[in-house]
Amino acid sequence: MPQVFLLGASFLITLGSFAVLPYMSVLLHDRFGLGLGVVGAVLAVASLVQFSGGVVGAALAARIGLRATMLVALAVRTVGFAAFVPGLTRPLVAVGALFLVSCGAALYLPANKAYLVAGCGHERRPGLLAASGSAFNAGIALGPPAAAPFVLTSPAGLFTGVAVLFALVGAGHALLPRVADEAGGVEKAEEGGAEDGGAKGGGASGRHLPSPSALPPFAFTVLAVYVFMFFQHYLALYAVPRTSTAFYGAVLMGYAILLVVAQPLFARRLAALPYASALRIGFGAMAAGTAVLALGGRAGIAVGAVLLCLGEIVLFLKNDLEALDRSAAPSATVFGRQRLAAGLGAFAAAVIGGQLYGAAERASAVPVFWLVVSAQAVVLPALLVVCVAGARRRARARRRAGGELVGARHPR
Repeated sequence: MPQVFLLGASFLITLGSFAVLPYMSVLLHDRFGLGLGVVGAVLAVASLVQFSGGVVGAALAARIGLRATMLVALAVRTVGFAAFVPGLTRPLVAVGALFLVSCGAALYLPANKAYLVAGCGHERRPGLLAASGSAFNAGIALGPPAAAPFVLTSPAGLFTGVAVLFALVGAGHALLPRVADEAGGVEKAEEGGAEDGGAKGGGASGRHLPSPSALPPFAFTVLAVYVFMFFQHYLALYAVPRTSTAFYGAVLMGYAILLVVAQPLFARRLAALPYASALRIGFGAMAAGTAVLALGGRAGIAVGAVLLCLGEIVLFLKNDLEALDRSAAPSATVFGRQRLAAGLGAFAAAVIGGQLYGAAERASAVPVFWLVVSAQAVVLPALLVVCVAGARRRARARRRAGGELVGARHPR
């Protein structure tokens, strides 16, 4: 069954990727002697390419098909990981290899998700997307510890092994049947719905925009990833000095296990949950989790991580499902836009978070950092609701004024 193969491939791809990528800062700084400022800039741009390039991946899928796009993406990533071997003695080659790997990821993910749900009814989408997320997160959890014994002692062997893994996975993709990409929201397509951002895609002129449940999933994805990445980027700096490295590792492992197990279990219930309720639960969990982190200590950090995991489960999956349902665009296009939204949120968190955390640290008030993040998780979604509802009211007023003008010109 193609879906089963793709789920297994998702695990292997992420396992191989995270056997290498989390250690790039160490390799670039310690092995190549690049300054931390240069290393940070390289990683930031690579991350932005990996996320925002999903739009390019979607466009490529529309032109050459889903399977062909996945094959191109895996070929690019195979070359990228193989290029790390000569890059061990040539820093510029290593940086180029990193960007190849990032480009491959950008091309692959929209086509992968679109292929996964192709031909599946709405009732199967939540389970498949949740299982896909669990497969990716399992690879993320196991990749770094699996590579730890080799990354500094025999990196050439590690890079070669990962390149071979990607080549084998790519060969398996070549055996997949071709499928046609479909519109994300069948019912919207049947109604003649517009593209995302139009009247039926959740844009400012959308028919249901006064209700929070009709606000664009793209915007809420930006906000969800923005809030979540503060936790992703800065928990280590906060937790390790207050507990221990071992406890921090245990929290990450527990987080990954909870995510892998819980997301498929709640997928159907989450799909049936009204979007407005999911937003309140998801952002509420993130706000509560970051507020609890401010308490510090083992209990505060562990409980805060659990609450943030709940927020991730609800918001990330529900936003993807809602984006599919609201769009008449092909699924790969929808997923590409969602990746772009995630990239924008992650980039904003990286830029703003460093300034906030640095200011809190200089003021010897680091817990306040988490309270500020918590406040953002409450205020920003509420502001989005207000702004888009206001735009909707203005659009309705313009339509009424236009109708009255037409009536005046053409009286019965």
